[in-house]
Amino acid sequence: MTSHRDESDGNHAITPSRGGSALALRLTLAFLGVALVTIALLAILTAVLASADVRSLASRQRAQLTGAVAVAAGASWQSTHSWASADLSPVLDLAASTGAEVEIRDNANDVVDSSAGFALRRGLPEYSAPVVVHGSRVGTVTTRFTGAGLSSADEALETDLFRAIAGAAGLAALLALITGLLLARRITRPVERIIAVTRAMSRGERTARVGQVKAPGEVAELGEALDRMADTLDRQEQLRRDMVADVAHELRTPVAVLQAGHEALLDGITEPTPDQLASLRDEVLRLARMVSDLQEMAAADAAALQLAVRDCDLADVAAHAADSLAPRFEAAGLRLDRELAPARVLGDPRWLHQIVTNLLTNALKYTPTGGNVAVRTSRAGPDAVLTVADTGVGIPADELPQIFDRFWRGQQATQTAGTGIGLAIAAELTRAHGGQLGARSEPGRGTEMTLTLPAI
Repeated sequence: MTSHRDESDGNHAITPSRGGSALALRLTLAFLGVALVTIALLAILTAVLASADVRSLASRQRAQLTGAVAVAAGASWQSTHSWASADLSPVLDLAASTGAEVEIRDNANDVVDSSAGFALRRGLPEYSAPVVVHGSRVGTVTTRFTGAGLSSADEALETDLFRAIAGAAGLAALLALITGLLLARRITRPVERIIAVTRAMSRGERTARVGQVKAPGEVAELGEALDRMADTLDRQEQLRRDMVADVAHELRTPVAVLQAGHEALLDGITEPTPDQLASLRDEVLRLARMVSDLQEMAAADAAALQLAVRDCDLADVAAHAADSLAPRFEAAGLRLDRELAPARVLGDPRWLHQIVTNLLTNALKYTPTGGNVAVRTSRAGPDAVLTVADTGVGIPADELPQIFDRFWRGQQATQTAGTGIGLAIAAELTRAHGGQLGARSEPGRGTEMTLTLPAI
């Protein structure tokens, strides 16, 4: 299946080509095959049952006709009280009018009279009835039906019935074909569109989207899911590009300073004074810090495979993290409050310490001097909860869903050094522990990060 572009409105839309009709044809044939099997079974069962009913009705009809012939023969016998002088021609005519050959015998089983063709119809089914006059049996009537006259009506009825069944089956098959075509097109058209978009995306056409499709619920949901996946991939690609740009931006300055400083030293323009060497050392540390951040991100990705889980108290972990960062808070002119109630969890203390450290560091970065940061631990039902609340600049509502994405940096982060992976690492480690990390914030009124883990 191939595809073509429609860019009349500036958007890249992918539409399936006519070559994708093979799927519709296969689906139509499948519908038709199921319908034909069902129709054939119904037609056969109907024909068999209807034929049995018709034959039963015909048998009863012929038995009744035989009885009528016997009554007529009895009337002829009663007129003379003897078979020898009885006029049986009306009886023979009655039998002939119903398409039957008849033979009349007396009580001695001698043939009294018979139709001319009776003896020639030996292979036909016979029907017999006694000739009774005033309660006494005076003879027997035997009929053989030839298939002509009134007795042939059952054969005509059976033939017409078979024709009606065949016609109905043919009409049903035609309707099944038309319905199958319509349903197949309805189902396969969006599927072909999804396939075309998927192939376009595999060729690198990142703007390809399924868009709105008229399809059954599951197929429409598949198209929406594919579009959401494409949007996510675009966002992740943009994040990667931003990360590369941010890393390049962060690297450019220290690399340029190091290059200029070393060239100046090599050319003898400047002397290797302590201040000059310290400046170069600061730039090296800046580079090392960036490499360390990237290594931490890689380590967080593999944390689920490296966890050394044991019983630990989230309050102790938070206390140690706060102690390690206390000098930085004092240097920044921030107050760090602690409300640490026991909250025991099963976790890796090393990585839990990393989570708390990243949350406190993030609060430290975005809280102005004179502000306050509070770290709290508690139990909430079956969960252990740790919160880090600050009085910083806050996060806009439209940026809040992206703060845990890798390498994402919001508007407030543009003035702050870093690669934007601290919260992403915390979120990754939280998932590795089977917990959840959430945030709520109001611009200008601070942010609260909440870590929730299954408690012991």
